Amino acid sequence: MTYQEAEAYINDTPRFTTKNTLENTKAVLEKMGHPERRMKLIHVAGSNGKGSVCAYLSSILTTAGKQTGLFTSPHLVDINERFQINQENVSNELFLEAFEAVMDMVHTLLKEQPDTFAHPTFFELLFLMGIYIFDKANMEYVVLETGLGGRFDATNVIEHPLISVITSISLEHTEYLGDTCAKIAGEKAGIIKEGCPVVYDGTREDVSEVIEAYAAQMHSRAYAIRPEMYKILMNTHKTIDFSMDTGYYGPMDVSIDSVAEYQIMNAMEAVTAAEVMDIGLTEEDIHRGMERMHWQGRMETVLPGVILDGAHNDSGVEEFVKTARKFQKDTKLTLLFSCVKEKDYDGMIRTICESLDFESVVVTQIDSYRQVPSEELAQIFRKYTTRPVEEISFIDDAFDEAMKRKGDGVLFCVGSLYLVGSLKSLIRSRKNA
Repeated sequence: MTYQEAEAYINDTPRFTTKNTLENTKAVLEKMGHPERRMKLIHVAGSNGKGSVCAYLSSILTTAGKQTGLFTSPHLVDINERFQINQENVSNELFLEAFEAVMDMVHTLLKEQPDTFAHPTFFELLFLMGIYIFDKANMEYVVLETGLGGRFDATNVIEHPLISVITSISLEHTEYLGDTCAKIAGEKAGIIKEGCPVVYDGTREDVSEVIEAYAAQMHSRAYAIRPEMYKILMNTHKTIDFSMDTGYYGPMDVSIDSVAEYQIMNAMEAVTAAEVMDIGLTEEDIHRGMERMHWQGRMETVLPGVILDGAHNDSGVEEFVKTARKFQKDTKLTLLFSCVKEKDYDGMIRTICESLDFESVVVTQIDSYRQVPSEELAQIFRKYTTRPVEEISFIDDAFDEAMKRKGDGVLFCVGSLYLVGSLKSLIRSRKNA
């Protein structure tokens, strides 16, 4: 079997069907000999920012010389982006080895336990491959990002993480997680384990009450991170310098390579988690790790004046417009937008149009069964803005048109990580042509 054939098989496995029980995933881990028990695991859940927190923690640990694995999702271009070894994507060879090893165990279990064991779903399969990969590479620390939710997420088979982190909570996947932020927080809080500390975003009182109550039930020390704990020292179009004083540890000045103010909360959660773990990290380790972190698709400048942001829900868009306003003061803005059908794209578009004054808008559609037709998106934009709106179905053509309209201003490409991934692939292919 080839890497491409393995990727095709994984992509054909169910993503949004009924999940298997955690016992199903545990059965494969038992076949492996429970390698996850030999790792020091950091477990991260949340609605927004969990990928960034994972990336910050991975960067801190790797910079400090720790052997560190990172499991995250989704990927933007290549599926093996989901597995990093010391901040490098896993090789195609190890990816294929992991796939074949895990599938051998799956087939064995299907024969041994035909009435109780089921084939892993898309995410479950990738998680199991990740555990195999990190064990094979002798990773001491592994940072795990949950998929959907927390309590019943495949990653929640881990028994005793070093620490848990819960990032900001907003309404998402309400059909699975609940129709209020408090209910969703209850699902996310399910990653908190007996006696293991948790760092969490304490911005919302209703969310804080849920997490604090669950942490107390699990005899876990909870560390709330709130916006009043930081002060911005300098905010440029490339970096943000800020001071943080959580009250748990001494004050610290931090610099991050980001233009997005929302990353400050993510950065503070990562720094606090690094301190709470108490594994001998120095302040210099933390500073260097924070400065070196680069996370794809989150206010990422990919070309001069071209910024990609995977804002894909209401709260993500609200944070996006806060950042874009800073650019609006100095230059004209152009928007390239697309979205998937599960999102409240009418609300997202309304927020953008009410908050920002783009010179023009180009809408497109992703190449997926989850696409929203560009014509539908264009109609919604025209409800909320009088600025020119162009609808172009193919992403390549839409990007070229948006670049023409950008001129010497700034082009923001927003609304879906699928859009971001397609654009990164397009830009890379053109550079290599």
